[in-house]
Amino acid sequence: MTEKNITIPAHGSNVSRKDIPLEYKWHVQDIYADEKAWQQACAEFKAQLPDLQNMKGKITTSHALYEALHLQDKLAQILDKIYAYARLQQDADNTDQHMQALSGEAEGLVAAFQNANSFIEPEMLALGKEKVAAMLNSEPALREYKFYIANLMRLADHVLSAEQEALFAQSHLATQSAANAFRALVSADMEFPPITDGEGKPAIVSEGNYILNMSSSDRELRKNSFQTLMGTYHKFRNTLAATLTGSARSAYFYASVHNYKDTLDSCLADDNIPASLYDGLIQTVHDNFAPLHEYMQLKKDVLGYDELHPYDIYVPLSQAADSFACSFPEACEKIETALAPLGEEYISNLHKGFVSGWIDVYENKGKRSGAYSWGVYGVHPYVLLNYQKRYSSISTIAHEMGHALHSYYSAQNQTYVNSDYTIFCAEVASTTNENLLLEYTLKHANDKQKIYLLNQFLEAVRTTVYRQVQFAEFEKYIHSEITVGRSLQAEKLENYWLESNQQYYGKALTVDKELASEWSRIPHFYTPFYVYKYATGYSAATAFATAILNKEPQAVEKYLGFLKAGGSEYSLNILKAAGVDLNTPQPVTVTLQKFAEKLRELKALLGK
Repeated sequence: MTEKNITIPAHGSNVSRKDIPLEYKWHVQDIYADEKAWQQACAEFKAQLPDLQNMKGKITTSHALYEALHLQDKLAQILDKIYAYARLQQDADNTDQHMQALSGEAEGLVAAFQNANSFIEPEMLALGKEKVAAMLNSEPALREYKFYIANLMRLADHVLSAEQEALFAQSHLATQSAANAFRALVSADMEFPPITDGEGKPAIVSEGNYILNMSSSDRELRKNSFQTLMGTYHKFRNTLAATLTGSARSAYFYASVHNYKDTLDSCLADDNIPASLYDGLIQTVHDNFAPLHEYMQLKKDVLGYDELHPYDIYVPLSQAADSFACSFPEACEKIETALAPLGEEYISNLHKGFVSGWIDVYENKGKRSGAYSWGVYGVHPYVLLNYQKRYSSISTIAHEMGHALHSYYSAQNQTYVNSDYTIFCAEVASTTNENLLLEYTLKHANDKQKIYLLNQFLEAVRTTVYRQVQFAEFEKYIHSEITVGRSLQAEKLENYWLESNQQYYGKALTVDKELASEWSRIPHFYTPFYVYKYATGYSAATAFATAILNKEPQAVEKYLGFLKAGGSEYSLNILKAAGVDLNTPQPVTVTLQKFAEKLRELKALLGK
């Protein structure tokens, strides 16, 4: 098969890994030349691990502290490469039993390392803040650990004795039972009855294909999928309320014993995020409900329905997705052109990633689904794709290369200990790239394509900002109930959820009673106060992309500074230095104003 003189290799779930051409596979040999070199690295790691263990009880001087931290970093870098070499190859082909074995070996080394270095932080904390501060001042070599140590000392009042922490670590197996029960119920034991589509033909609904069904043009299929899936969850509502109660109580228990006011306080502490940011995010979204309500009304009008139901929300307003089809090399060219506003240096590094074995492009038998980026310090990032000829796959390349370039710039400019950026910042670079690609593609699209792209953007903001903040607000409600000693009753949760959806989506949406069960299927609620980071990350990315495209003074330099900062400071400080202050409503407001702007463009194209 050829397209513009570009040969597209055979690929797919039935194609053997060995049949994918080398130029479309990532270069794991950049980590280790071969398995022999990998085995040598494992032997070197094992030989040095006792040296770290022998430092236990000896961190009494600034030099001893440096030696322990330095050796820990040295071993961690070796371990990162050992694990990546094995795991990347396993992800590329899960039918490879040998690579599964190597990954198992690597996981054993990870466990051994965690056991060997577990004494370092408790011993540092036992020294006290004043003595550690004196050590920092007396040992110049410790300066690269200044932020790491300062952050550890910031949390010192919330760390218990080594014996107590060890006991609590063992207790996690027991306290995770509620979350494990939820996963077992919804992943293994819960069965969804068969359904029919609009032609009366048999169809299935599951968590795996639910969104696919909900995006179908077949309204009967969507309705049956929605009612069947939500109805099945409703049958288990009391059990699911109990598992959520158990998980929330576990989180509150650990927050309380570590001297936090509540679970929210505990979860925000890791990233040093003030509660005012969380509350301000919710308030800013509340202040901007009107554009979302208007979008729901537009969907209702365009689809021509007397009533817009929850099972109609995901229906695309255009079927132009396939019109963006192109080969992988052509997609890379489009992305380089779209991201040109980031400057020649960025594009040069992006191109290097495209042509130097960073990316594993096509699906093959046994390959992990989806996409990800994996930074390997001292080597380069790796990106897993399963490329298909559609706009979403082009956008995925831009997204994952955003992560990759973030890792690349961080590794090039920071020491190992300061190179790992936080989850709070993780989605910023990837989404900035998505925004730049969208704006470029819009400029070169026909009207039908523009409708598709604008709809894509509006759905991204709806699901990543509005919906995630709705989740964040629900989390605040359920954890406040736990804090004051109440359990989570299914009926109260259902009533809250229906009222919340009516508030967020407005009068255009007919809130069916089945929607009341939706809270019970959201796995994120078992990782407390995580989802708000999707909204803040997306908003920061939109603010960056807007500033870059508007050619605001030093916008590109500030953005590259954000990429280069890695994890060398608190996330909010890194973003603020780059021009995005999430302590103010401005970045979120800019995002929701852009939502309103794109909605006006879409309405004009649709003649509404």
